[in-house]
Amino acid sequence: MKKAFLILGAVAVSAAAGGLTAWAVAGGREGSVQYIEREVERTPALGTQFTSYQAEQYPDLTYAAENAVKAVVNIEAVQQVEMPRRRGYDPFLEFFGIPQGYDEGPQFREQRAGGSGVIISADGYVVTNNHVVDGASKLRVKLNDGRSFDAKLIGKDSATDLALLKIEASDLPTLAFGSSDALRLGEWVLAIGSPFDLQSTITAGIVSAKARNLGVIPNDFRIEAFIQTDAAVNPGNSGGALVNTHGELVGINTLIKSQTGSYIGYSFAIPESIVRKVVVDLKEFGIVQRALLGIRFAIVDQDFIDREGKELGITELGGAYVAGVVEGGSASEAGIRKGDVILDIDGVKINDNATLSEQIGRRRPNDKVKLSVKRDGAVKQIEVTLRNKAGKTELMTKEDVDVVEVLGGKFADAGTKLCRELDIRGGVQVVGIKADGILARARVKQGFVITHINDRPVYSVADMQRMDEKVRSIDGIYPNGRAASYTLVE
Repeated sequence: MKKAFLILGAVAVSAAAGGLTAWAVAGGREGSVQYIEREVERTPALGTQFTSYQAEQYPDLTYAAENAVKAVVNIEAVQQVEMPRRRGYDPFLEFFGIPQGYDEGPQFREQRAGGSGVIISADGYVVTNNHVVDGASKLRVKLNDGRSFDAKLIGKDSATDLALLKIEASDLPTLAFGSSDALRLGEWVLAIGSPFDLQSTITAGIVSAKARNLGVIPNDFRIEAFIQTDAAVNPGNSGGALVNTHGELVGINTLIKSQTGSYIGYSFAIPESIVRKVVVDLKEFGIVQRALLGIRFAIVDQDFIDREGKELGITELGGAYVAGVVEGGSASEAGIRKGDVILDIDGVKINDNATLSEQIGRRRPNDKVKLSVKRDGAVKQIEVTLRNKAGKTELMTKEDVDVVEVLGGKFADAGTKLCRELDIRGGVQVVGIKADGILARARVKQGFVITHINDRPVYSVADMQRMDEKVRSIDGIYPNGRAASYTLVE
């Protein structure tokens, strides 16, 4: 037995809960060093081989970096943040009989935020994250060469956290799409963006994992199949490029997993397979043509088998157990039943949520996919024609999306007391207004109670959500009793 000596100095310990940071200094005084003698049994390593690594064994990333960085931009998003005014009682106004009417509208102040984007066409289309531009009243894009342009929002998609912008320029440097499907674990990648407003910053790492489903996108129809890397990504990198060693775009950097808000080794990017599809849809339609399989499912992993699989006669790992089908949906119309196990989609094995959602998410309504389905011990092939959430195969236009999204606001059912005061049967009150929405452009004020849309009565938010036509006009009343009508244009 031999003895080894360990030297302990100042140690920083971060507590996971609550973000608490405790500083422990060995010996009890800052800067002091305590020497602790610990007996450690020396066990020779078995079968250890030592290899001398040469620099030329690492990939040369300079070509990819120098070419890709030219197409990555900085995005400044200016947002109008509401600052509600509250008008209090003024005895002076009362004395002179001056009305102290209802204060209809909030005030706004500008708030600026930064992010990144990628030029994907020489005529000025830029892809970025939805969370970079959401709610912005003005967008400014700064190129790698120093030029700046105002940007127009072509479309955005909260389910994938992607957005498409357009700047008026030509002959711009671009990044060509690579293949996220072809990425291999351990493959080198570059992350390019503007962390902490440091434009054109390049970091390198490897692909740590694929098809990560983190459940972080706040959308009921979210599609998450993130590429995980250890390339350093920080605030401001959102919307920037994840590039392979050939200088091709394989993902859009989107988020980090951290207890501090800064990079600690885990970065996540939206794969090219999803980015490419969303960009094409936004460019052509202004919205994403979203196909849904129309099932409730559970992945057949060991936990599922232990919990309920054996009772269902399922003992083999892999696939998605169909716990239910949506009537009139894609799966139902194709003959998929509750109790089926979907093994693969077009030959791609389904072993996790991310793979299933990504395989469907890269397709449009009316596309056809072939499913390998296990039923009663036998595997059969079923062709499914994909449909949207309304059960239709037709492609939608921008006017077909949810009324709530189109109007650009936050809404709540008008309460019983307010309805009684205004002498109305029901309605929907505007409790928030997005600066880039139709309501803001029509100068509708917060507090307005919508009673009719397109001359049809609206008694609740649910009524509004069920509407399936383009919004042309809204009628209603303010809490001070003043009726108002608005004709809406996009």
